[in-house]
Amino acid sequence: MPYFEQGNLRLYYEDVGKGEPIITNHGVLENCSYWNDTGVTARLAERYRVISTDMRGHGNTQVSGRPFGYDVATMANDFGRLADFLSLDKFHILTHATGGMAGVRYAMTTSDRLISLMLTDTGSATVPEIPGVEPEAQQGGLNDWAEGVRTATPEQRIAQSRLEPGPFLFKMAEHPDNAGMWQIVDGFAHTGDPAAQAEFLLSFYSDPDPMVYGLRQISCPTLVLLGEFDVVFIRPSEIMAEEIPDVRHVVMKGLGHMTAIEDPDATIREILDFLDTVAETGRANR
Repeated sequence: MPYFEQGNLRLYYEDVGKGEPIITNHGVLENCSYWNDTGVTARLAERYRVISTDMRGHGNTQVSGRPFGYDVATMANDFGRLADFLSLDKFHILTHATGGMAGVRYAMTTSDRLISLMLTDTGSATVPEIPGVEPEAQQGGLNDWAEGVRTATPEQRIAQSRLEPGPFLFKMAEHPDNAGMWQIVDGFAHTGDPAAQAEFLLSFYSDPDPMVYGLRQISCPTLVLLGEFDVVFIRPSEIMAEEIPDVRHVVMKGLGHMTAIEDPDATIREILDFLDTVAETGRANR
């Protein structure tokens, strides 16, 4: 298995395909199988070099000792560190959810290195507002979540997600043909170090600022994509679409937060159409 090692970081990545490079990451408590097991990676690798990463605190990536770097600035810089290691001059970024928070922060200062930026189901603040939940209750829920991740078995975590799918999984849970979707989500619970995941949960979500000035500095073509029922990220996505200068804003009908899992074919079509447009025009829209 390939790793990029620097300091106390041992970052796992997979590298497939040929062409312009796309570095991907994923959401919280996920790993690179978010894109791999849905078929997105394979389809993109027919035309692009796809470098799929496990973020700090997730999957096969390891951080030995403090500082763990479970903050958005450090994780944003991991894109550049990996690109330097792989000798990539320019590249695309494809992100999901929490990973997108790091991706958009990287682009705020380094978009001249990006061919394009793809932000799915995410926002530019690392403290998203959950509708109907007060901030104090939200913090308490995060603490409980971290403790559950630290102490529960994978089977218990899987059972809990079925019992309480919450704002991120509820639309998937409602799907009449969701057995394969749950299989992908269940797989996340069997990967990674629970102690590292819990520490990540308690460390990462600390900045409520959407960084509007930073969004305005992003100069590369940007795709902002989400499901219409992704209730947590509807407004954060609107803010990014309003402030990023060259942006395509796509709201996918009938989908929730897990767009690539809920409808991989439609997600792939949107991503490829965006990439085709960038290749043809250098812009987000034709």
